[in-house]
Amino acid sequence: MRTALIVIDMINTYEHEDAERLLPSVREALPGMLRALERARAHTSDVEVIYVNDNFGRWRSHHDEILRTALDGPHADVVEPIRPDDSSLFVVKARHSIFYETPLEYLLGQHGIQRIVLCGQVTEQCVLYSALDAHIRHLDVTVPRDAVAHIHPDLADAALRMMERNMGARVTESGAADLFD
Repeated sequence: MRTALIVIDMINTYEHEDAERLLPSVREALPGMLRALERARAHTSDVEVIYVNDNFGRWRSHHDEILRTALDGPHADVVEPIRPDDSSLFVVKARHSIFYETPLEYLLGQHGIQRIVLCGQVTEQCVLYSALDAHIRHLDVTVPRDAVAHIHPDLADAALRMMERNMGARVTESGAADLFD
């Protein structure tokens, strides 16, 4: 079974009303995200790395422009370490779910991917909605709890429990031996 690590909304300028609450959690989760990313890139033959990111309402933007804008912003220190490399795939989204009105489902099918590992932000929003949409598409979902960032800790805990209980997602750690197996 092929796997994709999906990095959600990490190419970000953090110029929104929840940024002050989100950034501490992003900084705390960044090592877990980097660990998952490093491990995924080490499995190049059977793990794809796919960034799915908001376009911030700029419908003429492409991934290089979105990345440059984030890297030129005041929080480049949390964007730079997680930036896509030349082998990463990039999908632009408009709403919370990585699947809503995006070509992601088609892309996963073309690559024979049946399992996804979700990391990024925001646990109680985009990660939760993406896990639900993956579940209804019969994809296996894994979420390393130390590689997702939240705005509200209590809602993030509830979201992880919902993903595990209601969607059959495996909630684990980024260092789990079987993260991509």
